[in-house]
Amino acid sequence: MTMIYIAVLMAVSFAITRQILPQVMAMLTEAGFVRPNYRKEEIPLGAGMVFFFAAVITLTGAAAMGWVSQGVYVFLFATGGMCLFGLIDDIFGTRHATGLKGHFKKLLLEKELTTGALKALAGGLIAILAGLQTVSGAGFDKWVLLLLNSAVIALSTNAVNLLDLRPGRAAKGFLLAAILVTATGYLFNPEPAEEYLLYLTVVAGSLLAYLPADLKARAMMGDTGSNVLGIALGLTAVALLSIPFRSGLLVLLLGFHLLTEKYSLTKIIEKNKVLTYIDMMGRR
Repeated sequence: MTMIYIAVLMAVSFAITRQILPQVMAMLTEAGFVRPNYRKEEIPLGAGMVFFFAAVITLTGAAAMGWVSQGVYVFLFATGGMCLFGLIDDIFGTRHATGLKGHFKKLLLEKELTTGALKALAGGLIAILAGLQTVSGAGFDKWVLLLLNSAVIALSTNAVNLLDLRPGRAAKGFLLAAILVTATGYLFNPEPAEEYLLYLTVVAGSLLAYLPADLKARAMMGDTGSNVLGIALGLTAVALLSIPFRSGLLVLLLGFHLLTEKYSLTKIIEKNKVLTYIDMMGRR
């Protein structure tokens, strides 16, 4: 893989998103698919679908050029599936249950299927299906590795979703995590699956084109978009990180989820000057 491929695919994805984002936002607004943002302004929800649109278009071209292998189908299946279930949650979801604990409490104790529980269950199955493509061999070790990889993919998906409470927060979290995962993978893994870095680059390019609209609170990516970011990040982490670092990431993800179940992430950020500064960067 060369840096030329990375630069070209990121630029193409960026340009595609710049072109189609206004049409997507207008389409959502015309359909009445708007929600109040944190300032109570009505703006289009689900605009993060452009991440998947840009990925499909860009990676189709990359496949035609022979720049990617059949792994691209796993990536597009996973991101497309999570985009779909995120859109279902955005459209039909209610907020009488929040967090994984709340959704599964509704499902298990009250026999009520919420869109959040549906998304979590579908996300788990998609993570397992994608994880199956990352393991080989047989026996106990295979199943342990499958559990590790699937858990990292699933929890990464939901982690970005948990960040999407203020303009730009999910995007900044994704970009920072992407940099850390990429750097760690190249520094400490002698055989990273580099092709997934191309896929991550395509999503990052689309996100950078979308980011100004998010920071200015003119559009919400919704679960539709945050799920695409999260699963792209999880797939790349599994592909680039060695097993010890994957295990460490899983511990961090579990800790993050437990923290956000008990405490308000926004209040935690507001009490820390550094986190507040980063959170407010680019926001009006």
